[in-house]
Amino acid sequence: MGQSRFGRATRVLVVDDNADARLMLKLLLETEGYVVETAANGREALRIQRERPMQILVTDLFMPEVDGLETVQRFRADYPAMPIIVISGGGSKLPAKADHLAVARELGVHTMRKPFPPQDLLDALRRV
Repeated sequence: MGQSRFGRATRVLVVDDNADARLMLKLLLETEGYVVETAANGREALRIQRERPMQILVTDLFMPEVDGLETVQRFRADYPAMPIIVISGGGSKLPAKADHLAVARELGVHTMRKPFPPQDLLDALRRV
């Protein structure tokens, strides 16, 4: 179950510009006992984090306004101990030969390539 070491539900912030992806992840995590907030981009995620602090960040990479890499950098600066999972299916912002998830890993985050089995995300959340 999605509980912190203190027995309370773990609070997860899910960031993805795709509304269907946000809803699917929210429903998956809530079914497992997590408390979930969602945001459509990094700017919104930072606002939510300031207003209602979450414990884990799950973010897509390719989003408008504040993308995933910038979101990770801002969260690392403001919330350095917060576990972060970056999910991505690809995108066109980086050169074709660049591995965008490798760039994210260099920032010290866990990464997952979309699509992934739901259990893989649940396992990653338990490990971070």
